[in-house]
Amino acid sequence: MRAAVARVRPAYAPMSNTADKLLTLVIARKQEIADGITALELRDPAGTALPHFTPGAHITTTTPCGLQRDYSIANADEDDDYYEIAVQRERDGRGSSSLIDETHEGDTLEVSWPKNDFPMVPSSDGYVFIAGGIGLTPILSMIRSLERSRGASFELYYCTRSPEQTAYLDEINALATRGRATIHHDGGDPERMFDFWPVVEQCKGRHLYCCGPRPLMREIQDMTGHWPSANVHFEAFTKAEKRVSTERAFNVRLARSDRVVEIPPDASILETLRAHGLELRSSCESGTCGTCRTTLLAGEPDHRDFVLHDDERTANVMICVSRSKSDELVLDL
Repeated sequence: MRAAVARVRPAYAPMSNTADKLLTLVIARKQEIADGITALELRDPAGTALPHFTPGAHITTTTPCGLQRDYSIANADEDDDYYEIAVQRERDGRGSSSLIDETHEGDTLEVSWPKNDFPMVPSSDGYVFIAGGIGLTPILSMIRSLERSRGASFELYYCTRSPEQTAYLDEINALATRGRATIHHDGGDPERMFDFWPVVEQCKGRHLYCCGPRPLMREIQDMTGHWPSANVHFEAFTKAEKRVSTERAFNVRLARSDRVVEIPPDASILETLRAHGLELRSSCESGTCGTCRTTLLAGEPDHRDFVLHDDERTANVMICVSRSKSDELVLDL
């Protein structure tokens, strides 16, 4: 049995509202862990224990170029003296590029307090984890926490293009030797996608967590339609893609004022309504957290989220990603 250890470092006091609170943390370690992927270990300059987080949490980081980006915390939740994030260089991604190219060990960054839109639900029946690319990071925190606590059983399925582009390869290989992980490299060829059906054919009471590119998540969403909806969880690590060439404009009627706003092909409902002066809550803006859920009064939405259950789709819409099949949606705003 592990003996209790008294904390000797000061800790941040719990706060009821941390939405606008910022931490100034130092980059204690910076290491390239795969082609185009760099891990950063962030600590308090004074050695203070950081605000507690739970597996699946993320922090918002202000990058050297001034842009803000969300990064999942990868370390176990008991490791409260640092936050580990992994940054993937994105094509045309100024935020990620500046964080990789313009920082050094010893530099400081401003980050938010941790927030969790992808929490791990306790499960005595175990977990199925499915990750694609850098989508491994929130799932890795879950796995590390389960390993540390000797918690419920789990299986990890990790899909990447190649070994060279696989983050935390040695750690995942170690899990694989114990039968707890499967790594699949597809070379970027959709025809070589891993066959997940044997994995998800039976639920067996387990909870499934999936994070990665949206095509992967769509595949898993389609395959798990027979699972209880409360047992399937998704998080995107990028904003939803905009398919400008195929979108069309439509109207949104705000029922409380009877005001009509046109939603253009290249902007979301959320973005457009904010541009017209509405203050609206959101977080992930990729259709995975549920923060922007809005009551639907009329119209036929084109649902593109990973949150709403089938029985909720007639009365709700996620305005960060969903669009409209009808000419107008009437929202309770």
